[in-house]
Amino acid sequence: MSESGHEAPIKIRAEISIADPETCRFTVDRVVEPGGPFSFDREHPKDSSPLIARLFSFDDVAHIVVAGSTVLVTKVPAASWENLRQPIGAQIRSQLQTGQPAIAKPSRTIRNDQQIRESIESLLEREVNPSIAGHGGVITVVDLSDGVLSIAMGGGCQGCASSTATLRDGFETMARRVAPELVRIVDTTNHSAGASPFYPSQSTTQSVGSPLNRRSTSSTPHDHDTGTL
Repeated sequence: MSESGHEAPIKIRAEISIADPETCRFTVDRVVEPGGPFSFDREHPKDSSPLIARLFSFDDVAHIVVAGSTVLVTKVPAASWENLRQPIGAQIRSQLQTGQPAIAKPSRTIRNDQQIRESIESLLEREVNPSIAGHGGVITVVDLSDGVLSIAMGGGCQGCASSTATLRDGFETMARRVAPELVRIVDTTNHSAGASPFYPSQSTTQSVGSPLNRRSTSSTPHDHDTGTL
């Protein structure tokens, strides 16, 4: 049976970020909106896009990023994904079933590289570096050009067996939240030159993962689940 012109039912997978438990990635088995990312914030003037209006109908939704087949939703801290995940998935599915564009007039705030870099550096100063300082680590911005962010990892992060997890699961998720314009993040660190990595590559402790991830260990178990909606 077709679903509003589609040959198969719309499948949506929800994955709540370990590094940032306020954010959930809804991955759809088809394109939601070509291009992007398109970023929307509740504090800014309302957008006329149908999907954005549907999702902001939930008072606990604070920020939305739409790109290709992905919808990234950030909730207010007091809310629970237990109550939001299914209804948000249902609204995404309902919008796609209409056959109409999810974003009527795609728009996003145009920021230059310097403005984006300032957002990233502020994130590093406020959240990221304080979190990894206890492990002797630090992340700095090397360059940002045409949406490609180059960073360097120093101190205990240089050569650390958990540096990949810190970048991929922690910092990258947080960076894309404050700067959805980012196309790619490149680690320029010479990890082989690390003098005293927090977790040496031969260490059995590397399974503990990123220190940024461990910021969220107080969250309830369902906050880290993935599931098909």
